[in-house]
Amino acid sequence: MKIGIDLGSREMKLVIYDGKDFLEMKKYDTIKFYKKFGRRDKGKIKIDLEDFHSNLKKVSLKQLRDSNQLIVTGYGRNNLNVEGATIISEINAHARGAVHQTGLFDFTLIDLGGQDSKVTLVREGNVSDFVMNDKCAAGGGRYLENMARVLDMTLKELGQYDKDPVDISSTCATFGETEMLSKVMEGCKAEELAAGINQAVFNRIHPILNRFRSDIIVVCGGVAKNRAIKKMIERHTKSDVIVPKYPQFNGAIGCVAGS
Repeated sequence: MKIGIDLGSREMKLVIYDGKDFLEMKKYDTIKFYKKFGRRDKGKIKIDLEDFHSNLKKVSLKQLRDSNQLIVTGYGRNNLNVEGATIISEINAHARGAVHQTGLFDFTLIDLGGQDSKVTLVREGNVSDFVMNDKCAAGGGRYLENMARVLDMTLKELGQYDKDPVDISSTCATFGETEMLSKVMEGCKAEELAAGINQAVFNRIHPILNRFRSDIIVVCGGVAKNRAIKKMIERHTKSDVIVPKYPQFNGAIGCVAGS
């Protein structure tokens, strides 16, 4: 039995895999996870998974103790101290997860997370090239959350709009809010502003997609649930766009199913 942990900037994702089925899939707010199950140890956060066992329904404590492999990836992988854990890069984890979930070996992978974005070219099941933005939250989930709040929309509602987008020049999670308030005061419609926000996120990755051209594009991460951005990718690239069954768990799945 293998345990995979993707420690994202916003959420911690955990999967337990027996080689055939995923016995458990759990999400936890990252800060709450640290506070409840972590303690400082030699400059890092140490996690005892046995403390986390009460959150599991299908795996016994004995099974958890007897698990033969623990693999960790994600934003906080180098600051997390889990005894016996193997650390792998986010790029490799997400590529492996996408291969496992789709059964495909040649595609472009987009992972839009809370605070970073990654575009990876996968050829013959392996990473061929990639571009990663982890310097700010621009164009990621946090930006969409902030803008949805300004428009008094849910993220699900925001993700419905892709028609007649208002031009949004800033995808900065901070300055974008100021621009959005200005647009509201100019009388722009909420639906068109929402479309503009989605367009701004797409515009940020579009040049990379032109560079990493594929007939198939796989989209993972929390932003994969945004239907408007998916439509924009399809419309502008003419590629088939696939969202796998578990887009938010893709990195954790890649830790165990592709190792």
